[in-house]
Amino acid sequence: MSSPMHQLKLPAQTVRKARRLAARAGEPIVELARAHTTVSVERALLRLAGLQGADEEGTPWVNRLLDAVRGDVGLEHGAALPVWHAMSSTGLDLLGLAQKAASGDVRFDLPTGRAAVAARSRSRASAKAGLARVDANRRLRTKLIKRWGEAPGRPWIYLIVATGDIFEDIPQAQAAARSGADVIAVIRSTGQSLLDFVPEGATREGFAGTYATSENFRLMRAALDETSAQLGRYVRLTNYASGLCMPEIATLAGLERLDMMLNDSMYGILFRDINPIRTFVDQRFSRQIHARAGIIINTGEDNYLTTADAVEAAHTVTVSQLMNEYFAKEAGLEDWQLGLGHAFEINPDLPDSFRLELAHALLARSLFPDAPLKWMPPTRHMTGDIFRGYLLDAFFNLVGALTGQGILLVGMMTEAVVTPWLSDRDLALANVRYVMNAAGNLGEDFHPAPDGFIATRARQVLAESVDLLERICDDGMLNAIADGTFGLMRRPADGGRGLDGVAAKADDYFNPAAELLEAGLAAPSGEVH
Repeated sequence: MSSPMHQLKLPAQTVRKARRLAARAGEPIVELARAHTTVSVERALLRLAGLQGADEEGTPWVNRLLDAVRGDVGLEHGAALPVWHAMSSTGLDLLGLAQKAASGDVRFDLPTGRAAVAARSRSRASAKAGLARVDANRRLRTKLIKRWGEAPGRPWIYLIVATGDIFEDIPQAQAAARSGADVIAVIRSTGQSLLDFVPEGATREGFAGTYATSENFRLMRAALDETSAQLGRYVRLTNYASGLCMPEIATLAGLERLDMMLNDSMYGILFRDINPIRTFVDQRFSRQIHARAGIIINTGEDNYLTTADAVEAAHTVTVSQLMNEYFAKEAGLEDWQLGLGHAFEINPDLPDSFRLELAHALLARSLFPDAPLKWMPPTRHMTGDIFRGYLLDAFFNLVGALTGQGILLVGMMTEAVVTPWLSDRDLALANVRYVMNAAGNLGEDFHPAPDGFIATRARQVLAESVDLLERICDDGMLNAIADGTFGLMRRPADGGRGLDGVAAKADDYFNPAAELLEAGLAAPSGEVH
């Protein structure tokens, strides 16, 4: 993904030690995730099997069905056996069964013997059919990229739309693509991460964003396909797989051919107070879906620097990146799918702030040379002075050019003032185009002195990261999160939202989607990355 010109010569032994420590810290979390299921993981299976729609009150049928199953037999056995056994016994399809369950007209039990074998077989066939749709979308993405082409080189220019109304988002997204955006991100409605259900249908009212729904995904993907065909380059679509419905939203993304998903292992814990165990169980399943779908994940380390100092807490970003890398690869994601996050958030009034930003960005690029790092623009120190903001965004773009970032989020000079207008986005894209045209290959000539300020700072942050990882290995990842290690947020393992939706798996637990995803998927031959 990056060439040697974009890399520092870091101590190889220290880098290897950092990855070993990240694996040691992450292994107990993976075992925890393997040993538990959640309501959203089970609902994701029902969505893969084709259950969609909602009742008159707007409650999705997947919620209605799972709630009934859970009430009768619990969650610890999984939904597959009781649901498919009931379908066989009643002759109903999934929708009909959900409707009967909602009205209390059907009861669920755990089948045994031949009935259990039959339920396993039928549920596995349904899960395979859903994953076949995901696989078909992955192949279609590759086909369309080969037909239309894509943005030459890196970074991909990433631009946000967020009106709250999907039918307003669409023309803004198409206009942004025509102006040069390579990736369109539809910001999710504020608070959706706290909903333990996924709304249904096209939505026209959101708060600082648009609801993530299957229909909204479908509409935006179709619109960007139309624009991609006109432009002669494939425009990628991003949304959010986070919060209480992370596995379901990841599943819907695979079913509707989204290309990137924001999917951080700790964001929901730290910034939405979602229970850590719930989050880690859900994120493992969601990342397995993303691996299967060929979706690039974007992690959320930039958020730490909105609450913690970007210099003092720089090592926590690196540690989180290493943990995100471990969790992602354990779930089957490959290097080209790891949009690890970091940000330009150092106080610009600090002496040498630009050199510090360069050091941190080069450290990330050097640690993860094959990952399409996601470089985030300044937000915390944007003051409302749009001229100063435009200058800061230009410096941010320059760091992106110098350090070979893979995904560059377009900074807005009106950040912290208003929701940007199309004209604001045009100016922001002009800023990116100027810097990339004028300095895009400057990295060829940029070689920090081995013992200079930038290289020394990078080694210092790496060493501090190793020290922190050693403490996390001693204390445990859950305790580190509880102690406020990341983003200064204290989140105990027995607190937060969603813990009541977690269950330890019984010995006879069965989920055919999890079983099939666990087997993994090699990238199809000829896939475009």
